Amino acid sequence: MLPITRRTLLAGQAGAIAAFGLSRAARASGLRPLTINLAWYAQAPVGGFYQALARGFYRDAGLDVTIAMGGPQVNAVQLMLAGRCDFITGYDFQTLNGVARGMPLLTVGASFQHDVQGMILHQPAASLADLKGKRILIASSSHQTFWPWLSKRYGLSDTQLAPYTFNLQPFFTSPDVAFQGYASSEMFDVHKAGIPAAFFQFSDAGYPPYGTTIVTTKPFAGANSSVVTAFIRATMLGWRDYLHGDPGPGNALIRQASSKESPERIAFGIDALRTAQVLTGKTDPVAKLGTMTAARWQATRDFMVANGLLAADVPWQDAFSTRFADEAAVSAA
Repeated sequence: MLPITRRTLLAGQAGAIAAFGLSRAARASGLRPLTINLAWYAQAPVGGFYQALARGFYRDAGLDVTIAMGGPQVNAVQLMLAGRCDFITGYDFQTLNGVARGMPLLTVGASFQHDVQGMILHQPAASLADLKGKRILIASSSHQTFWPWLSKRYGLSDTQLAPYTFNLQPFFTSPDVAFQGYASSEMFDVHKAGIPAAFFQFSDAGYPPYGTTIVTTKPFAGANSSVVTAFIRATMLGWRDYLHGDPGPGNALIRQASSKESPERIAFGIDALRTAQVLTGKTDPVAKLGTMTAARWQATRDFMVANGLLAADVPWQDAFSTRFADEAAVSAA
């Protein structure tokens, strides 16, 4: 599937010839071309980016943005370091580990004030403590993120683990299976299959990372500070409009990019994101969207060190800058 750009958006509305002329006119008018590579496929949990494109927030900010999808075979960090994109959607653990290896990664904003992944169990599970005795399906990368914490906190064993291959059939066929997922995506498939299940979000149990962060490189941010701020502002306007306005424009682009995303699946995802209060957080809600704090990053650093995921001497302050989202100043209201 081709990446979604201003050109493909216009092509869908007015024909390829007209789109080519308008895209060329956009470049001639001085719009700055930018590319963001998503960590996963187009779906509701990245809908704010598509809404910002569809509603013209990027264009209003002087940007000509291309959204490229990710997936299990896409290494977005490598693409960015190679100059193939300007931003990626990141993950705090990934960014801190990159900094530990000397990568010039810099988180410049947080779409969500908490990570939205968790564990899905068959009912009548009451908490994550009910993972004891279950066969637990997790992705390979999760061994370096939530699993050390989860296993230590709830007395779980590596012998319970099996690979999560994004195939839900093991869960559908056995009440003794649990798997990692998102309330905004996998839970739709579980509900559609008629399986009584419960979702437990890790952040509710103290898991500290931000969610769907916006990451660039230090050299890019240093040379293009106003562009970074403009991109953050337009993106967060997109998120606010997507979750608290009419998401239709963004949904049209999501379905154009990913044909498996049905209107029902997208609507389910939006409702889950709204319920989770991802933009502001559930406790001590932020007044400005996309903002981060050093205290919160230190909490993630301390969490990783305590669970053997990061060396104590890593310069964790190099992994983020609060400046750009603060300057973007997108009100939560």
